[in-house]
Amino acid sequence: TQFYLPGFNQQQNPIAPWFDIIYAALSKPLPEDIQPKTVEERNAWPWWKVKKWAIQILSRLFSRYGMPSYAEDETKAFAQYFANETAPRFLQPIFELLNLRPSGQFCTDRVLHLCLSYLDLAVELAPTYKVLKPHMEFLLFKACFPTCCLTDEYVELFESDPHEFVSRQNNPLTDFYDPKMSAISLITNLVKHRGKDVIGQLLSFLTNVLQSYTPDGSNHREKDGALFILGSMHDFLLSKKKYAMELEGMMVSSVFTDFQSAVPFLRCRACWMVQKFSTLPWSNEANLQTLIHMVLQRLSDPALPVQIEASKALRFLIELSGAENTLGPVLPQILTEYFRIMNEIGNDEVVAALQVIIDKFGSSIEPHAIVLVQQLTTAFQTYCASGDEDDDAALAAAQCLECIATVLKGVSQRAEMYATMEPNLVPIIMHILGNEGDYIEYLEYALDILTYLTYFPKTISPALWEAVPLIYRAFDEWAFDYLNMMVVPLENFIQKAPAQFLQGAAPNGMRFMDMIFRMVESTVGDDRANEAECRKALSLYMTVLHECPGQVDNYLPAINDISLPKLGRQAANPNPLTRIAIFSVLGSALYYNPQLELNELEKRGVTAQVLQQWMKDMEHMDRWIPRKLTVMGLSAILQLPTSSMPASVTSILPQLLSSVIMVCNAMQEDAHQGTENGHVDPNVGQAAAQQDVWEDEDDEGFDENEDVRNEADAAYVEALNKLSATGDMGDMASFLENDWDDYDEDDDNFQSSWDNLNELIVFSDILRGAFQKEPEAYQQMQAALSPETLALCQQLFAQADKEKAEMQQAQAA
Repeated sequence: TQFYLPGFNQQQNPIAPWFDIIYAALSKPLPEDIQPKTVEERNAWPWWKVKKWAIQILSRLFSRYGMPSYAEDETKAFAQYFANETAPRFLQPIFELLNLRPSGQFCTDRVLHLCLSYLDLAVELAPTYKVLKPHMEFLLFKACFPTCCLTDEYVELFESDPHEFVSRQNNPLTDFYDPKMSAISLITNLVKHRGKDVIGQLLSFLTNVLQSYTPDGSNHREKDGALFILGSMHDFLLSKKKYAMELEGMMVSSVFTDFQSAVPFLRCRACWMVQKFSTLPWSNEANLQTLIHMVLQRLSDPALPVQIEASKALRFLIELSGAENTLGPVLPQILTEYFRIMNEIGNDEVVAALQVIIDKFGSSIEPHAIVLVQQLTTAFQTYCASGDEDDDAALAAAQCLECIATVLKGVSQRAEMYATMEPNLVPIIMHILGNEGDYIEYLEYALDILTYLTYFPKTISPALWEAVPLIYRAFDEWAFDYLNMMVVPLENFIQKAPAQFLQGAAPNGMRFMDMIFRMVESTVGDDRANEAECRKALSLYMTVLHECPGQVDNYLPAINDISLPKLGRQAANPNPLTRIAIFSVLGSALYYNPQLELNELEKRGVTAQVLQQWMKDMEHMDRWIPRKLTVMGLSAILQLPTSSMPASVTSILPQLLSSVIMVCNAMQEDAHQGTENGHVDPNVGQAAAQQDVWEDEDDEGFDENEDVRNEADAAYVEALNKLSATGDMGDMASFLENDWDDYDEDDDNFQSSWDNLNELIVFSDILRGAFQKEPEAYQQMQAALSPETLALCQQLFAQADKEKAEMQQAQAA
């Protein structure tokens, strides 16, 4: 049933007898007097196992083959049969199983979970929903609501082993088998898809539960269940104005009081509700301020689960207007409480909340930054020492490193503080990089921290230089897939201290520069690397050429040996991005030394082909860096005497010059357009913000005669079916990749010392200089250009003169 369904014919139905057997298994009564005595024995009893597998088989058939609107052609007939005959037939024994607990009989959690999951699917089909609808009151208030309330097991675990309680609450596998989560999924899908039949009576029932609660009574579990359902419906309630406007009153009357409740899990639920409804439209600022103070008090609650939920709630409140003013004065106390909680238990959501607070306060965190880093590194080491078995601690450890990066970001304008933090951070970085991949799950975060430490300070400390050979070794032996994150700190090393990088070597004698070139060669020449990784690796060549003028002549052959074969392999690729990245490298090489680079192209006999492809791909260049390096690289050729240019260049010089002019003009047009777009009427944004953003109040789901239909899902399934029908796996791969590879955000982030060079001025100065040196040759070239191109060139010269004058004025000032 999971991967294959035999051919189906309703007249000769081979699966019908199996359905009869499954129906009999589900319908078989299990009298209490024949069942084992303990819950553990009953859970293992074969008859409950039979029921479990029967409903699991049904649910699997339902989800994979039972939805006619999503079925493939070969399973369409079965889907119609299942939806109209089989699925409705099985609702009766499932309702009987759901009625066991309300009638005082036993039912295993797993069977209850699967029954509710089956009904969750049934909500989407009209034939099954029509059968469900008359039983809605039973389903909501006899089956689902009691399941959503706290059980004796939950309460006992909360009180006797709070650490285990927190661990289970954060374990997604627990949710997967928990009938409470299947009940809430069923309720939220009913509200979403069949709201007109459900929402009125459900809200009325929940309101009655909340209003009938008395602090000295025994119905606190029912109140917790009602709040749990309301909080799980937060997306729906906040999207409808008529409900959203009532939420503040509900929070004040039914949640605020629970912050001081004598019942610990109600205090815990109150903090959880804040996470769900913090963005409600608060009309009374005093209510919001009261809420913030109450959450702050719960950070030091006697019950650990309450502390955890309060720390998670604060990350949502801090985003609200005015919260910063309330929390700022008590920031040191807040940080102290968070670290106290972190010392008691490893919980990634607590650390994530701390990260949001640090990020929100930004530069205000400076006085606490050094202590924060010390405590975070200590927490990281503690969590790592918990061993591989503790998944919660491993997640919290990773979050600690991410939090450290946030601290470094917050004090980046005071980069001199980094030197004080390095004694805590460098050992962690080296430990992660240098342990044969034992800590690979933390590598991304370690590289982020290393990026901050090598980018913002004016100089790089000697201790950090030891990371260079460790990065290479990690890449070479166990972290090939992390190249994209390794490139940025490596570029920082080259840019900050090119001379030191050129001289640097590992203890085994291997030079740093050779490591860089090995990494690029391994990536560009390896089938395991995708094109985005190849382009990222090639940017290392650009950094070397930009930052080491006149010092890497002997590396130009290697650059061409790797780049040009890759260009040849990419010639037929309709996606030009990798070719454009290679042209950026070649443009850098030409500007670095045009004569040497032309010699390399000539040695390989590819000059004409490379330049022709380059000019062809210029129309696809839409980003600044490739355009700039194209202009500077091709302009650099004009620095050479025409007599020393190879024939493959002189024969196309007019076309080259015309192409460079067109690229320059396109850059000027984009710059002008960007300037215009930068002047936005501030009233436009304000007016947009004031527009009504509520969803359609009348949209309360589908009618009982309609199947639930998601247009996006339907389009996706239709596209998959078409591709499957063609049998073209290339088309399938292209569809699944969805052209995510078509944009390299990193291209826009590339930085080097050449950023200070104005490509238009470079072009203007070189071309004017060439005219002066060889007027006859360049007059002939000028005659080959169109009048429109010549006019554009004159406009560009004028713009270059203007920008040069502005730069000189700025320098003089």
